[in-house]
Amino acid sequence: MTELVYEQPLNEKIRSYLRLEYLDKQLQSNLNHDHHHRCFYPLFSLCELSERCDYRNEVLKDIERHLLQLSKWQELDHVDHQQIDLYINALTRAREPLQKPDRFGSQLKQDRFISALRQRFGMPGACCNFDLPQLHYWLAKPWEEKQQDYRTWIAHFEPLLTPITLLLQLTRSTAHYDNAVAHAGFYQGDSAQALALVRVKVDVSHGCYPTISGHKNRFAIHFVQFEQQRHSDRSIDFLLATCA
Repeated sequence: MTELVYEQPLNEKIRSYLRLEYLDKQLQSNLNHDHHHRCFYPLFSLCELSERCDYRNEVLKDIERHLLQLSKWQELDHVDHQQIDLYINALTRAREPLQKPDRFGSQLKQDRFISALRQRFGMPGACCNFDLPQLHYWLAKPWEEKQQDYRTWIAHFEPLLTPITLLLQLTRSTAHYDNAVAHAGFYQGDSAQALALVRVKVDVSHGCYPTISGHKNRFAIHFVQFEQQRHSDRSIDFLLATCA
């Protein structure tokens, strides 16, 4: 049995966080495997997003909100106090680098090698060795040297990515999976509490995937048959978590 997890953000903040988390996972994968020039795409995507949006204030607000909530949970008897302490310490440490005024990744603009590559990477097929001989040279370096270069570049974004990882972990931990059934391929849910994220876990044997839409108090899930690319008319058993 193979289950896939699908997530749908229900507000713009969580949508941004998930995109940044997705890029962070690609960066970490590139640290472990030599993906040649493909390693630059998530790096440049992070540069682009960081220039468009200033995430600092939103992340700091979220850290303060979660620290306040965790402090309240510490006073309860039935909670895992050790786990709460771990999150409080991790969030407190992650808050410190965010106090610096520099934009994330701004120092990479001073790197001539990175700047030259970034100008070209947006053009189809523009990574040939005659377009970017410096890239051709860099790709020929030993993997250990390239790995160290890459680690240095992505370190500029760690003050942003580290707290976002923690905040998403906390968001996901607010709800457990429950059994649910989509009759005729459709499921609708609502909540008196404002929701941030809907998570759907479904077995691939059903041959379908969910499309999820909604807002903080209501959401709908449509299951689509992959082969026919049309709405399923069968009842689909799945697992559902609604995270606040």
